[in-house]
Amino acid sequence: MTPAPKLLALGLCLSVLAGCVGSDMDFDLRPDRISTRGAGEAAPRPEPDSNGLITYESYQMVVARRGDTVADVARRIGMDPQELARFNGRSPTDELRPDEVLALPRRVAPRAGSGTDIAAIASGAIDAAEARQGSVAAPAVQPGQEPVRHRVSRGETAYSIARLYGVSVRALAEWNGLGPDLSVREGQYLIIPIIIEEASVAGGTSPGSSVAPLPPSAATPLPDPIQAAPLPPPGTQAPAPASAPAPAPAAPAPAANTARFAYPVQGSVIRPYGNGNEGIDIGASTGTTVRAAADGEVAAITQDTDQIPILVVRHPDGLLTVYANIRNITVSRGDRVTQGQAIAEVGPGDPSFLHFEVRRGFEAVNPTRYLP
Repeated sequence: MTPAPKLLALGLCLSVLAGCVGSDMDFDLRPDRISTRGAGEAAPRPEPDSNGLITYESYQMVVARRGDTVADVARRIGMDPQELARFNGRSPTDELRPDEVLALPRRVAPRAGSGTDIAAIASGAIDAAEARQGSVAAPAVQPGQEPVRHRVSRGETAYSIARLYGVSVRALAEWNGLGPDLSVREGQYLIIPIIIEEASVAGGTSPGSSVAPLPPSAATPLPDPIQAAPLPPPGTQAPAPASAPAPAPAAPAPAANTARFAYPVQGSVIRPYGNGNEGIDIGASTGTTVRAAADGEVAAITQDTDQIPILVVRHPDGLLTVYANIRNITVSRGDRVTQGQAIAEVGPGDPSFLHFEVRRGFEAVNPTRYLP
């Protein structure tokens, strides 16, 4: 696969970074520092039971505790560590973050007080058999709407997944215990946060409700009836109608090109903005120096599940520039950069190119609006 469709599959993975832009923007990617503007408010994740289980009608997830490995979690719920690890694309010895979630390949009903050794696994197998026979109480199913369970595909990131479902990256991170870099793995299962729907009611909000707008006849009184002008007396000439006022001159159209940024590499645009491409692809030889399009601060350096590096520079007025399909990054997060400063090199491809985006607020905008 050439890099062009691969980058397109990212969505691009910075789709939700722009949600962090604004007057109170903080580009710290830790979950508690990510703005949720541009996405609906998420409900809190349900509390797990004493074994760490969150049980829904169709599936179960388990929440890790501080210091847990995959094997620790498996033994606590009475499951073979290899089975749990394999289903989640992990190793039994992998250390887990507090609140990180794992998907279960089958339903379990662990006994209270199960041990953390081979006996616990055997106990879990017995529990599973007894649960099928109705002799062990199954974990309580969470009430309300069941969240979507999403399996991460190649090329996806937390950002592209959050935008796909219309949730904030912060909520996605909190529900799934993602790390500070918000990285996800191919084959990893994520639960998508439930969104609290709100409808405006007299200047306030009413969760979970809807309000129909008032019909015009109820909101505004009918206009006064039109009175017919009296006819002139017989033999007289009707007065000439008043001339209509001259129309106001049209406001000048705004300039279409602000030319705030410089091209990060010299070359032809081989793939323009639009039709699923949220930036432009500029043809350039592998190893060509990539330069900052304008003065700014390096806000993020990340990569997708294919290990494709992505660099984001924050600029004034809530603008971001995104550079992808790059290698040999020469700056670090938090660095100040100046327009034209070398920040990376163009990565390999057939053909090789730089993917470049400009973002304002939550949305990608056409980069050519800001380029000379």
